[in-house]
This record gives sequence, structure tokens and C-alpha cells, in this order.
Amino acid sequence: MVLALSVADGWLDPQLAPVLVAIIILAVIGTTVLFVIGLIAYFRRRTARYVLITVVLGILVVRSVIGLGTVLGLTPMTIHHLMEHGFDFLIAVLLLYVVYRSGPSSRSASRGPHD
Repeated sequence: MVLALSVADGWLDPQLAPVLVAIIILAVIGTTVLFVIGLIAYFRRRTARYVLITVVLGILVVRSVIGLGTVLGLTPMTIHHLMEHGFDFLIAVLLLYVVYRSGPSSRSASRGPHD
């Protein structure tokens, strides 16, 4: 019934609505599974790198939930765009920070200057 609201707004083709909902539900399930795996990895390692990766995975879950809320008519399109694109930027910054903080790989660190 709520899905009809998004279809009535004109941005969602009624024929594609079930496919879009199914894909977003799979995205919510998939990102939630990845988030749980990230939490397990963090609790095993307890390092800043793992907590940042887990945060990124959590943000992906929230992005998927916002997408589902938009399709179901619960999240306005403006909020959807602000949140999703803001999260895209945040994810990129956090991942680049994790890579930057990782330093040189052990392989390049073990090589001499003439290798």
C-alpha cells in the first residue's frame, strides 16, 4: 500500500517497483551480513583499522535502509539524495583514511632501496 505512494510520485515505474524492492531488500540483507562479519573481525582484532571498516559497513547498511524507505514512500527524495550522497563521500573518506594509515606494505618495506 505504501509502495503505491512512491509509484504515484512518478519517479518509480510500476512494473519495476517489485524488482527494485527485491534488489534493495537483498542489499539490506547483504550489507547487514557484511556488517556483522565486520563486527566479528573487529572484536577479534580490536584495532582502529577494523573499527573504521566496520563503521563503513554500518554506513552501507544505513544507505540500503534509506533506499528502501524511499521506495516505500517513508523517506522523501530530497533526504534520500542528501543522505546517500553524503554517505558516499563519508565512505570514500574513511576508506582512503584506512588505506593511508596502513602505511607501506610489508613487501615493499622489506625491500632495499636498490631492489
